[in-house]
Parts: sequence; C-alpha cells; structure tokens
Amino acid sequence: MADLAYILAANVLDRLGSIAYNKISLAHGMKDDLEKLKLITLSLQEVLPDAETKQEQRPSLKTWVTQLKDIFNDAVDVLDEFECELQRRNVVQQYASFNRKVRRFFSYSNPLAYRFSVAHRIKEIRKKLDEVDKNMRQFQLIKTPLDVEQSFRETHSFVNLSDVIGRDREKREFVDIVLKDKTQESDNQIPVISVIGIGGLGKTTLIKIVYNDDEIKEKFDLRIWVCVSLDFNVSKIVKDILIDATGNSNVTSNSPSLNQLQKSLISTLKGKKFLLVLDDVWNEDFSKWQALAELLSVGSKESRIIVTTRNSEVASIMGETNAYELKGLLEKDCFSLFFRYAFGSEATAAEYPQLKQIGEEIVRKCGGVPLALKTLGSLLRLKKCEAREWEIIRDSKIWELKEVQRDILPILRLSYNAMSPYLRQCFAYCSVFEEDTTLPHICLIRIWMALGMLPSPKNKEELEDIGESCFIELCNRSFFQADHDQDYFGLILAFRVHDLIHNFACSITQNECSIINSDDDREISDLVRYLRVVINENNLKKLSKLKKLKCIHVKCTGEEKDEVVQLFLSTCISTFKNLRVFDLSELSFEVLPSSIGSMKQLRYLDLYNNEKIKRLPDSICKLQSLQTLIFGGCVELEELPKGIWNLVSLRILSLTTKQTLLGDCGIGRLKSIRILIILNCKNLKALPDDLIYCTTLNTLAIIGCQELMSLPKGMECLTSLHTLIILGCDQLNLASESIKEDVQWRLQTFVIDELPMTTDLPQWLQHAAKTLRRIQIEDCSKLVRLPEWLPKLMSLEKLVIKDCPKLLSLPDGMEGLTSLTHLKIEDCDALEERCEREVGPDWHKVAHVPNLSIGEDD
Repeated sequence: MADLAYILAANVLDRLGSIAYNKISLAHGMKDDLEKLKLITLSLQEVLPDAETKQEQRPSLKTWVTQLKDIFNDAVDVLDEFECELQRRNVVQQYASFNRKVRRFFSYSNPLAYRFSVAHRIKEIRKKLDEVDKNMRQFQLIKTPLDVEQSFRETHSFVNLSDVIGRDREKREFVDIVLKDKTQESDNQIPVISVIGIGGLGKTTLIKIVYNDDEIKEKFDLRIWVCVSLDFNVSKIVKDILIDATGNSNVTSNSPSLNQLQKSLISTLKGKKFLLVLDDVWNEDFSKWQALAELLSVGSKESRIIVTTRNSEVASIMGETNAYELKGLLEKDCFSLFFRYAFGSEATAAEYPQLKQIGEEIVRKCGGVPLALKTLGSLLRLKKCEAREWEIIRDSKIWELKEVQRDILPILRLSYNAMSPYLRQCFAYCSVFEEDTTLPHICLIRIWMALGMLPSPKNKEELEDIGESCFIELCNRSFFQADHDQDYFGLILAFRVHDLIHNFACSITQNECSIINSDDDREISDLVRYLRVVINENNLKKLSKLKKLKCIHVKCTGEEKDEVVQLFLSTCISTFKNLRVFDLSELSFEVLPSSIGSMKQLRYLDLYNNEKIKRLPDSICKLQSLQTLIFGGCVELEELPKGIWNLVSLRILSLTTKQTLLGDCGIGRLKSIRILIILNCKNLKALPDDLIYCTTLNTLAIIGCQELMSLPKGMECLTSLHTLIILGCDQLNLASESIKEDVQWRLQTFVIDELPMTTDLPQWLQHAAKTLRRIQIEDCSKLVRLPEWLPKLMSLEKLVIKDCPKLLSLPDGMEGLTSLTHLKIEDCDALEERCEREVGPDWHKVAHVPNLSIGEDD
C-alpha cells in the first residue's frame, strides 16, 4: 500500500502547486504552512518506495504507512475544499454585475472566518506530518525512486505433455499460424507471432507445447529458447541465443562486445530457418527491438519469432498486428486440472462427492487461470476429509490465502510494478466493483477524474484523453478485458476485470475499499474510503462510523424501502462532506434532498434510471466542482433545475425530461461541457436554443427523442464537435438540415439509427471532408441514396450501412476512398446484390477495402 501513499503524496503536491500560484490572497500565516507542508511531503515521498518493500515484514512500519496515507488524504480534502471556495468566488464575481440573486445563492455568512478555519486545519495537518516524520527515523528508511521492480524469472523449453490439461485447440491454432506461409506479408522481416494474456494463464506452457511439436521440429533447422524477462538487454539476448543454438555455454566467453557477438550470430543463423522463442517480454522501447531484429534478419525469411507477453503494446512494437490472445481454460479442463492437484485424479475426486461439489465452486473462482487452479488444488490436497477447510477456502477472499500470496500475487505484481504510479492507482480502484461485472469505460474514466487519480494535463491535453489512454493501457497490459462486441459507436466500450485480477486489486487496497451486501454482518473498517453498499436498515447503522468516504456506489436490489432510502440520502449528505463520487444509478426515489447543494467537493453524481423522481432541487446548481451529472433515464422528471449554468466545472451531462421545449435553459452557458447526452425525452420537439454556444462540446448524442423535428440552427458554431450520434428520432429528417457554406467542421464520427423520416444524409457532412473517419447508418427505411459527394470524404476509414432497404447503389468514385479500411453492408438486399464479390456491378467500387463484409459474407 506504500505505493498508493506515494501517489497520495503526489496528489498533495499537485494541489499545492495549483494553489501556490493563485492570485487570491491567503489567510495570514497560510503561505508559510503551505510551503512547509510541501517540503515535508516531498521528504516523506522519497522514502515510501523503500517502505513498500519492507512493510510486510514489519507490522509497525505498515501501521506507520497507513497513518501517513490517512494524513495525506486529509490534506487532499482540505486543499480541495479551499479550491472549491476559490471556484465559488469566481462564479459570484462572474455573475455579480447583473444578478444579485446569484450572489445570495452562493454566499457564506463569514468568508473571513472560513479562510482562517482552513488555515488552522492546514497547520494541524502539517503538525501531524511533523510527528510522522519524527517516527519515521526508527525505521531507517532510505530515499529510493519509485522504479519498476527488477524481478526476474527464468523459463525453459521442456514440457511433460502428460502434465498438460487442455489447450489442444489452442495448440493446433498456433501451430497452424507458425507454419503458415508469410512470405507475402513479411516485408523482408522475419515474422513475429505474439501470444498475450495475464500472468499465470499458461502462455509459456502453450508455447512449450508448440515448440516441441513434431511438425515444428521438422520445419525448422534450429529451435532456440530465450527467457527475456524485464531487462531487454540486446547483448545478453544475443549471448543466450548463441548458447542455445550451439549448445555450447563457452561460445560467448571470448565475445565481450556486441560487435564480436553479432559476427558469431551471423555465422550461426545466416540462411537458416530458425524458430526463436522470446519468452516473457516486457520491453516497450522500439529502438531496442529494432537493434535485435536487425541482427536476426540474416536468417531465412521462413524463420519465425514467437513472443510471449502480458502487454499488447509490446506485441505491436515487435511488429505483430494481430496477436494471439490466450483465454482461460474451458470449464471441463479447469475441473480436471484442479482435481488432479487436489485428489490426484478426477476418478479419486468422485469418491468424495461433498468435497467435489465444493471444489467445483472453488474452481469457478479461479476464472480459468491454470496457476490459480494448481495453487488452490495443491493447498487442499492434504485436506481430503475436512469439508470445513474446503468451505473456508471457497468462502474466503482468495488474496488473503498465504499460498496465493506466495505463488500467484507475485506473478501479477510484476505487471503491476511495471506501471506508472497513476496507472497503479487507477487499476487499484477497480476493487470497489464486484467480480465478473461488465462496466462502461466512460463511467470509470469519469470516476477516475472525480477522485483526482489521473495525472495533471500538460499543454492542451484533456483529462478525458488522459483517462482514455490509461484505460487503453490497462487493456493492453491484460488487466482489463474490453468487449469490442459491446462498443457503442465509439462512445461507450464495455469491459470487465478478470476475477483473479479483481482479487489482486483487493489485495492492494485492502481496507480502503469495501463491498457490503444485504446480508453482510461484517463491520466496516473506519479506513474505508471507497464503498459499494446495499441500502437497508442494518447497513445504514454501519455508515454512521464512517467519516472519510470519498466514493459511494449504491448496489440496487429493487427491494429498497422508501423511508430507508430517504434516511440514507440525508445521512450521506450530512455526514460525508468530502464525498467526490455519489453513484445512485438504478435507484428510484421521489425526492433528492435540497441539502445536496452543501456537498462542495462532489464531482460525480449519477441518478441514472430513477423512475420516480419528478424534480431536482435547484440547489444542485451550487455544486461548482461537479464534473459529471447524469439524470438520463429519469422519465418522470418534469423540468431541468434552474441555474444549471452555474455548474462551471460540468464536463458531461446526461439528461431526460418531460419538457416539450427547453428554450434558453442555460446549457449554452456551460463553459466546460464536453459530452451532452439527451436521452429518451419523449415530448421534446426542439433542442435547447442556446446549445450552439457550447463551443467546448465534443460529443453530442440525441437518443430516443421521438417528437424531435429538427436540429437547432447554427450547428456550425459547435466548432469542437467530433462525435454526433442520433438514434430513435422518428420525426427527424436530416435531409432538410443545413449550415453555412464556408464552415469547416472537425466532425470525426457520425452515427444515425432508427430515423424513419430521413431520406438523405445532411449536406453539411461534406464540410467535414478532411476529418470525418467513421459513418454508421442503420435502420433508415426511407433513405434512398448516398450523396454524390461521399467519395470526397478522403479521411473516411469505416463505413457501416445496415437495414436500409431502399438503398440501390453506391455513388461513383468510391474506389477512390483509399483511407477506407472497414466497410460493412448488411440487410440491404439491393445494395448487397450490386456489391456481390467479383460479379456485382458495384464490386469494383469496394474491392480495394481490406476489411469487407457484405451480407452474410464475412
């Protein structure tokens, strides 16, 4: 947990940096205390990596780290609160000249007393850190940079096939990939074939099976196995290649320099067909790989290089565009492997029916990971007659088991330690989600933002882009599993966290995250800051002792009592003053207390799918720190809250309302808005008049607005818009929409679906000819043609046309769209016939597209 303390220290320093340059005068004596706070935080941060390596063996040190984290969290809370006050002043100053009501709306009775109160709290925090600093000396910690932990593992090529269960299909697939003729694809480079997956999944075992396959042995003159691990040292790798290729450990003894080594390598490999396995590669430096690849290029072009890695970015660097992603074992193979280690065989397991049933439940917790199955099976091997012991393992948190801590967690920690501190924090937060849950990535990124987990933007970076990069990197490193079948128009991507990875995240956060279910008798640790909870009387009592929560996710059961929900809401608002995330999605209640306006640090409020609430209190507009506000799906909501323009930090707004017209509702004055989702507004006939003033808006989604007649005039003013999604608007005909001729749009993605009145694409799309990359058209029953200017969209990369039965042909010149890499035509009978492979009249227009799907032809 010390690495999380390191990140908290960085968060404190970030905030001190932003406050230090603020022009607003600070209370007397506060500047000195802030400077002292900065210096002592820097000093403590430098020893935290050393504390991380020593705390597990020294309980007193672990307690010291926990205490330090608590103080850092308090410091972040106070500094954030002060910045909230600065934001409040900015709002008052901005509107004071024309609206006294605004000043009264946001006024505090005694701002001077407030400033001195903050100054006093900062002084107290600084004193606590002084005391912690004194106590640190007993541990004799040394200053250490937070670098990647250089822990190495060694592997070999031998495999006893009788010990391997499953993977027959994977072996056949991979052997076929290796043996496939790639001379037309290699571009004079030796083909690289990568297999990726989380630690413990069996990547090395699979490649051992392939390496020792008879067809493989016959195909290649040389087979070479090198375990690379964390240090991608070209000289060392070349030495290992030479030793394994020649069988002579002395072959490199007289070759100290890389120049001498390369001469030996050329002599050994030149013109030969070799199979080189580079096992457990972590290198993300392209220049290092390029240096090695250049030396290996002397071999026959029929050679192959196999790479195992946990990171798809590593595979990409080494030239593999379609890496082989290894999945977990099939369930039947999981049972076989587990029972072999627990009983010796499945036949023996059948003699213990009660244990076998419990064992099957344990197997499902392992998520198909062979290492976990072997570890837990071995643990239970000596407990054949002790059903209670098996039940304890079944019901326990896997990461608390000593055997798991010894054998599994170190494998996963290698991947964890290879990440930046901020990425570690983003990953660890996922312990607050439940196992085997599919989540939308956009919500996770917004929560990271709300909790201050992302690094500060540099230059013109957007926080959303930084969050997207973190998410992609966690996917690349196999911590997240993205489900590309649930990619909603590039806006929302569903993902899940493997059960074993989730358990690893829990081992990092430990008492800081907690999930409390309806029948949970456990007490909640007062160290908890991130909570997922079922609302009932029993759990409500437990909340009273928690004072430092930063995040609450409500887990809905559908059995919540109205009076208990109201008590829960009022308790949370009055108790958790430092709450950043309040996730009430899917929870239905009639009244949101007006006291919600007192939650000054709240940044994420989710009321999605509340089917009872009719009004939102106007006080919600006091939340200047609020970045995400979601009340989409609140189908009974009668109107938007008044004063919504005061939400100066709001970046994403998802709304549903029963209103017919929104007029000048204030959305146009949201100066930070990035994403606007207008969802299921069944009565809405027109979008807000002031929408065109949202010059920071980059994504607009209009979904299920069945009465909407038109888009607002002046859409060309949305100069930052790059994604426009319009779905389920029965009365909207985009053919009649127009914008000024001289406008150049930055639009990149355009999606329409279920627009039965639309007869043609809007003319203004051609004003985005230089930027438009993706067009998706679905279920437009009256769409009769595609525009003649479509071939002018020279940046277009992906075009999807589905369920448009009146489309008869593609426009001339489509063959000139050289950037088009994906084209899908489905449920468009006439168009499919014209584009039929080799014989259709329009086939020549699409034949150049590399990823082409026409009808059932994939």
